[in-house]
Amino acid sequence: MYRVHDLFDLSHTLARDYLITFTYPWEALRGIKELIVTIGKTLGDDYTEVAPEVWVHKTAKVFPSAYLGSPCIIGANTEVRHCAFVRGSALVGENCVVGNSVELKNVILFDNVQVPHYNYVGDSILGYKAHMGAGSITSNVKSDKAPVVIKNGDERLETGLKKVGAMVGDFAEIGCNSVLNPGTIVGRNSNVYPTSCVRGVIPENSIFKNDGTVIRKV
Repeated sequence: MYRVHDLFDLSHTLARDYLITFTYPWEALRGIKELIVTIGKTLGDDYTEVAPEVWVHKTAKVFPSAYLGSPCIIGANTEVRHCAFVRGSALVGENCVVGNSVELKNVILFDNVQVPHYNYVGDSILGYKAHMGAGSITSNVKSDKAPVVIKNGDERLETGLKKVGAMVGDFAEIGCNSVLNPGTIVGRNSNVYPTSCVRGVIPENSIFKNDGTVIRKV
């Protein structure tokens, strides 16, 4: 339930050929920077290199107050709104919203992803039409700075990485002011209640309530 093909429809990202080489999505985090540089050099005339290794589609709208760090790619019809802070290593797909005061770092956002209000998304992958409610964030470093472990019941998967945020499947909805703790996996079509503190693996087609209860959708 947490392999690349379990979570994502790869037809909705420029990272398709890269992601398809991995079993687990967090394995892709190490190479996002290099991936963006490689893809950026192949983009056609529909993209403008507005700064070194910063490529923006001509139909994208980037507010003057937004910061785009390198390397990054901003896809077609995407909005990067007021005071957004793209620190770098961000591959943002088509028809996305990167909203007011949102911060992105070392991420892949599939097409139609919305991170519209006061979100932090770092060392994470958000699938097609995933949505982060206002104030929801990915926490990407454990308090003891130890390598992140993916936990699913009694199963433990070592990532070998000190920075892993969340892997959020296609169509997932994350409620306002929720925290996705390091190594959280949210399955396709699942919902997280507002103000939740989420750990571990949430199966697809599920609802995570803010008391930690997980139920299957009917």
